[in-house]
Amino acid sequence: MKKSDLAARLQSQTGMTGKKSQELLDTVLDLIKETLVAGDDLRISGFGSFEVRKKAARKGRNPQTGATITIEAKRSISFKPSIVLKESINKK
Repeated sequence: MKKSDLAARLQSQTGMTGKKSQELLDTVLDLIKETLVAGDDLRISGFGSFEVRKKAARKGRNPQTGATITIEAKRSISFKPSIVLKESINKK
C-alpha cells in the first residue's frame, strides 16, 4: 500500500474530500516525523511505539579493501508493535 492508497481509504471511510484526506494524512505524518526528529519516543495505543535510538561511533571494515574505518555515531528509529497489533495480524 502506498501513501496515496492510504489517503484514498481515509477518504472513503470518513467521507472527506480527496484533498482534505491527503492534507490530514500529511499532517499526521509530519507530526510523527517532528516528534522523532526532536528525539522523543512516540507511543500509539493499540498500534505500537517508535523509539529513537542512539548508536555510538564504532570501528568497521571496508569489505572491498579490508581497511579499518570509523563508522560515525547516528540515531536510528525502531518500531515495536503493540500486542493488539500482533494479535490482529496473526488472527486467521
